[in-house]
Amino acid sequence: MTLTIREATGADWPQIWTLMEPIVRAGETYCWDRDLDDDGARRLWFEPAPARVYAAVEDGRILGTATLHPNRGGGGSHVANASFMTDPAASGRGIARALAAHVLAEAAAQGYLAMQFNAVVETNVRAVALWQSLGFRILTTVPRSFRHPSAGLTGLHIMHKDLTEDGE
Repeated sequence: MTLTIREATGADWPQIWTLMEPIVRAGETYCWDRDLDDDGARRLWFEPAPARVYAAVEDGRILGTATLHPNRGGGGSHVANASFMTDPAASGRGIARALAAHVLAEAAAQGYLAMQFNAVVETNVRAVALWQSLGFRILTTVPRSFRHPSAGLTGLHIMHKDLTEDGE
């Protein structure tokens, strides 16, 4: 089977929510209310343009999803921000890496000069390792800024990657 990454549509939402809901409920990786409902999650994930949502699909099944949007408006709109979720059942298959590579390429193609993650939970070591392997740097860690359900208060990394060829 071949993994295809494409822009998601509203019709994809039921499958996207199916893979997202357990991640949201676990409360280990996103600064979202663990009781977030379907409609609230959809509004958070499917932001208005220029935001884009992507789906990683294999044999008709969505195994991962990502959002891409400006980190901030106005003078900060040249820096992208993105969020990623993959189906825990597909863990270890390279879905997150393929989705990340696609979104980074899309961000560069759309004219973003950098990508910044504002809140990567430091206990999410697999995600941190993935981002670092793709060239992201941890700029700082804001201590005790995330209430992890089992690890307690932990830090949030701010991570950054330049998307220009010259790295400036």
